[in-house]
Amino acid sequence: TFEEPWAIAFAPGTQMLFVTEKAGSLKVIDTASGQVSTVSGVPEVAYGGQGGLGDIAFLPAEAGATLGGRTIYLSWAEMGAGETRGAVVGKGTLACSAPTTCAIEGLSVIWRQTPKVEGKGHFSHRIAFSPDGKYLFVASGERQKMQPAQDTGTTLGKIVRLNLDGTPAAGNPLADKGGVSAEIWSWGHRNILGLDWDASGRLWEVEHGPAGGDELNLVKPAANYGWPIRSNGEHYNGDPIPDHAADDGFAQPALTWTPVIAPGDMLFYTGDMFAAWKGHALMAGLGSQAIVDVAIDGESAREVTRHEFDKRLRSIAQGPDGALWIAEDGKGAKVLKLTAQ
Repeated sequence: TFEEPWAIAFAPGTQMLFVTEKAGSLKVIDTASGQVSTVSGVPEVAYGGQGGLGDIAFLPAEAGATLGGRTIYLSWAEMGAGETRGAVVGKGTLACSAPTTCAIEGLSVIWRQTPKVEGKGHFSHRIAFSPDGKYLFVASGERQKMQPAQDTGTTLGKIVRLNLDGTPAAGNPLADKGGVSAEIWSWGHRNILGLDWDASGRLWEVEHGPAGGDELNLVKPAANYGWPIRSNGEHYNGDPIPDHAADDGFAQPALTWTPVIAPGDMLFYTGDMFAAWKGHALMAGLGSQAIVDVAIDGESAREVTRHEFDKRLRSIAQGPDGALWIAEDGKGAKVLKLTAQ
């Protein structure tokens, strides 16, 4: 079992599955033997609420390299002045004397969410590399502050597109504005917890709505997804929010859910083990306690079915053989392997 796992990811080309735990530990599972060990060199994190150690990612281009010496990316919540917090992304090198004896060396922060604000929610901080391996995309939540999602002078409520060293990528929509605006790819987001690419090389994200209105969006540069001006949900106190409408000037969601599915993570399945899922978006559901299977049709989407569990599901990964790996949410959580019968 694991304590509040947040993300799971295979080092590409290996059987080694890495698991982040929110309070600030990183574990690695040798999925062939079942051996579990702790990776040292993890940063101090601002643990509490939705904050702590977040996502983990490896460069796909290093799939043929030995485990030691690989580049590793982590995201986490970091303290600021007073009681402020913000998401960060760090980059380091994995050093391993044996497959399950690893440490992170030279870890340094390459990107910070701007500005840091008070509160412990909506960090998002999911990481995805572009299919060509040249760019780093980071989901940046609006930190439960709502209005900054529409302010392109901040990176709250945005998806940012960076070079692999964390600097703003050339050709971003607001590059001419400079500063943090030059990092922004899209905006008007709430709390993104799933970020992945389909087989056509298109980026999709799934985000939490308020009371209702979870959204699956096809992410396009310079697109504004409307939060908090538009949502198919309503505020938690019952105050209404105008629904998305085709003529409202905002990018429209491909699919929305009310009641919510409360997504924890998402991937596009590319394996052969589960033929019916190939090309589908699979979402690990927190409140829904299910894998939510979504089929994509052009720029629209439809839910196909739900595979229900008896626990909240936090993260999802595809194994080298096409098996699915699922991390439950919370303390004493299991990591499960799903194979076809």
